Amino acid sequence: MASIQFDERKTNERPGVRAVHRSAGFSAYKAREVLDLIRNKSVAEARTILQFCERSAADEVAKVLDSAVANAANNNDIPPDELFVSACYADEGSTMKRWRPRARGRATRIRKRTCHITVIVGRYTQTELDRRNARLAAKGQTASSPSADRARRVSRSRSGEPKATESVGEAAAAVDESAVDETAVDETAVDDAVTTDPAEVVDEAAETAVVADEAAEAGETEEVPDEAVEAEDVAQDAASDDDSAAESDKKED
Repeated sequence: MASIQFDERKTNERPGVRAVHRSAGFSAYKAREVLDLIRNKSVAEARTILQFCERSAADEVAKVLDSAVANAANNNDIPPDELFVSACYADEGSTMKRWRPRARGRATRIRKRTCHITVIVGRYTQTELDRRNARLAAKGQTASSPSADRARRVSRSRSGEPKATESVGEAAAAVDESAVDETAVDETAVDDAVTTDPAEVVDEAAETAVVADEAAEAGETEEVPDEAVEAEDVAQDAASDDDSAAESDKKED
């Protein structure tokens, strides 16, 4: 049989980054049942176990684990995918004593127990990382996890590195703005074409013809511009159209 080696050092003497939750609202026994599931597991695997664990203490243990991983990332610059749960334990906390009335004037003691949860995360050695990555590669998996990717994005944003997606988003926004501007120009042109009244065009042509006649009577030697001649023709055509319309009205009467 393979010999099992135990770490004789006390839990408070083991190296690593730790997080402690004091006075949790359940007994140490309930916490230990959950902590036994994640001991010596990688951070990603421990999170998966706690996510699908049906015990209510798993939620509090998951928060302590996340706190320990965050301490290691922020204080020691250790990537989360290189961490594992090196030690985890629960100590008994204070016990609140209550009383419940029973039959015949008696009372029964109620003990509301609490516990202190400690989770210590350590870093894999390079040899262990290589062995673990090879084992995951054989299974067709990768060592990265969504939480590790998120931690990398947070560290990258804090360091001030630009994101590749920002340029793409800005370009898309610029294209959308140009398309909106072109649509606005087209709508303005349509509005101008719709609001132009033929009667106004005829009035302007008549005014231009009057100005040309006055200039000719005054004996000005300047040539009448082609625009005035065209305006006079338009006015005459409009007048002839009005006469024909009036005659057709009389015939109908």
